[in-house]
Amino acid sequence: MITLSGLTKAFDGNVVLNNIDLEIKKGEIVVVIGPSGTGKSTLLRCLNLLETPDAGTLAIDDIQLDLAKASEKEAIELRKRASFVFQNYALFANKTALDNIAEGLVTVWKQPRAEARATALAILKEIGLTDKQDAYPASLSGGQQQRVGIARAMAAHSKVILFDEPTSALDPEWVDEVLGLMKQLARRHQTMVVVTHEIEFARDVADRVIFMEGGRIVEQGPPDQILVDPKDPRTREFLRKVLK
Repeated sequence: MITLSGLTKAFDGNVVLNNIDLEIKKGEIVVVIGPSGTGKSTLLRCLNLLETPDAGTLAIDDIQLDLAKASEKEAIELRKRASFVFQNYALFANKTALDNIAEGLVTVWKQPRAEARATALAILKEIGLTDKQDAYPASLSGGQQQRVGIARAMAAHSKVILFDEPTSALDPEWVDEVLGLMKQLARRHQTMVVVTHEIEFARDVADRVIFMEGGRIVEQGPPDQILVDPKDPRTREFLRKVLK
């Protein structure tokens, strides 16, 4: 389903991602953990070409790209297959919840606006936010804004949804409603790559947990291995700090 090979990215000579290889199966939920500044979010942004890698190839479904040389047209095709959920929601402030979801269907998928709005309304109903269809982001709670952000990704029917620390900007009271929606997607076997500090979410939902440090994948495996009995001392030290 997804094959990443040789992903490398540096900023001002500082290597942030160092020759990363990764394969993800259809329907797999992969959770990426690790210390701040170790390249987790950059990995996701490269998978969606929000950052341009220095090297690497990526295949998702029927598209294969040299990430360092991809054209804007190829980037658009990639983003049709890999939706991105931002930690700061990234909603259009001047559009309602309904239109935030519909806009991508119109501009990227070229759907008629009426059809796109009908799709958006159906998804808002599905996630329990029909009453907020005409609300603008400023009037929504952080949890509601993030659920609209996830709904936008759901509307695209993407092959994979990339979540960049989706609860990190939320007040604690809103975290559970966002994680609940993500668990709902997991039960549908939506392919997901999630960067998060929510270790219990990883334990409950992930098929595979990846621990990153220093721009590399240090260790990966099922949650009961990585979170309970990791082999690498760096993983053990990280979990000791975050679980204490």
